[in-house]
Formats: sequence, structure tokens, C-alpha cells
Amino acid sequence: MDLGIKGKWALVCGASKGLGLGCAQALAAEGVNVVLVARGARDLEAAAAELRAASPGVSVLGVPADITTPEGRAAALSVAGGPGTAFDIVVNNAGGPPPGDFRAWDRDAWIKALDANMLTPIELIKATVDGMAQRGFGRIVNITSGAVKAPIDILGLSNGARSGLTGFVAGVARSPIAAQGVTVNNLLPGAFDTDRLRVTMEGAANKTGQSVDAIAEVRRKAIPARRFGTPQEFGAVCAFLCSVQAGYITGQNVLADGGAYPGTF
Repeated sequence: MDLGIKGKWALVCGASKGLGLGCAQALAAEGVNVVLVARGARDLEAAAAELRAASPGVSVLGVPADITTPEGRAAALSVAGGPGTAFDIVVNNAGGPPPGDFRAWDRDAWIKALDANMLTPIELIKATVDGMAQRGFGRIVNITSGAVKAPIDILGLSNGARSGLTGFVAGVARSPIAAQGVTVNNLLPGAFDTDRLRVTMEGAANKTGQSVDAIAEVRRKAIPARRFGTPQEFGAVCAFLCSVQAGYITGQNVLADGGAYPGTF
């Protein structure tokens, strides 16, 4: 299927590895020019080089910056014609806060989580959505977490911050921008084979005294698909949500978890 987005410009956050890189790969394969943002300059350049080699017909630009800071956002938004007006697609993604016991988290820990996983996506939406609406096309995909629908006790910081973003998106996606060709959706990953999953399992292992391998085996058995997802298949879902064919999908929480969520709705 031709997704109809060849030649568009996408800003992909947290794109040096994991789910962000999977989204960037899928978009570049569709002919989308991508601006990658990540804090680690070395991993970022390696990811950019990989994308250029795999998709030689697209422009791939890397911005080594912390997207959760005003300076990082300014650097990212200025790349494709600034300030954010030239981006047709924005994939919001930032590393989740650490797992732990809520009793140990102070105000600073909560503010840091909110800055990264709620306020930063909102700022990027605010910076780009009007330009998208003026051009009659825009796709915003927020990578949140399956824990929004099925909270995990040791991920309280993530549960809270991402749920706040989910509530915000539910409103803005149904505002007048919906009639101007702009969609805003959340993409909720379950257990994908990424560094983030490994950190979460290490936290569970420390809490229970089990080995990480034992925790991983239990997690896999709890997933009807009996495996962890791959960043590439996650990226493919993201690319579809960014397509012209997905123009009638907005304000949704799309769960990709191998069937792990047990609810009907």
C-alpha cells in the first residue's frame, strides 16, 4: 500500500533506538524526510547513517538534543524551516521515568516525569499543529504506553504523566483541527524488545528477588502472542497512522501489545 506521505517532513523524537527508531525507519521507507532527535549524539548519528543507507532517496537529519528542554525543542523545530511550521508529521516519544515505589518519589521526580511525558508532547503539538492545519494535512502520534489502559504498579510516574497526556489529546484531537486534515492519536506499546523493557524487568526483578530471565519468561507467557514485539512492527503501525488512509482516525488510543490487555474496550 502506498501510504501517500512521500516527500513529507517528520519530526521523530527519541529516534536513536528502540520504538522511536522503528517509527523513523518505517516513515523513511515510505519516502518521508525525517528529522531525528535524541540525547546521545553517537547513537543518533549511527541511526541516521543507517536510515540514509536504507532509504537513499530521503533527507535524514539528526539533532542531538534533549527534547524535554526548551532549548532542545527549539533546536529540533528550527531544522526543517522553523519554528515547526514545516513538519507534516510529529512522533512524540521520550524515555519513560524510572520504575519504583511511589513512596520514594518526591516532587522533583514527579515534575521531571510530567515534563518529559506530558508537557513536552503538548509543547510540540502547540508548536506544529497550526502549520499543519493551514496546509490541510498533519499527523501527530504520541508514543505513550499500554500501562495507560492497564497500569503497572512500579510505573506510577509513567502511569500518571502519560494518562494526563491522554486526557489532553482526547480534547485537542476533537477541536476544529480535525476538520482541517490534522489527526492526533496515541500509540500504546505493550512489551516490546527494547532497552525500556529491560529496565522495567530489572526493576521487577529487584523488587521480587527473581532473575531478569525469570521475569521475562513470565511476561512472555502472559502475552497471547507468546513473544515480545519488535520495533519494526511498531513502526509500521505508526507509519499507517501517519498515512493519508488514516485521515478518519483521530483521538484514539491504539494498543499494540500482542493481545495482553484483557479488556473488551
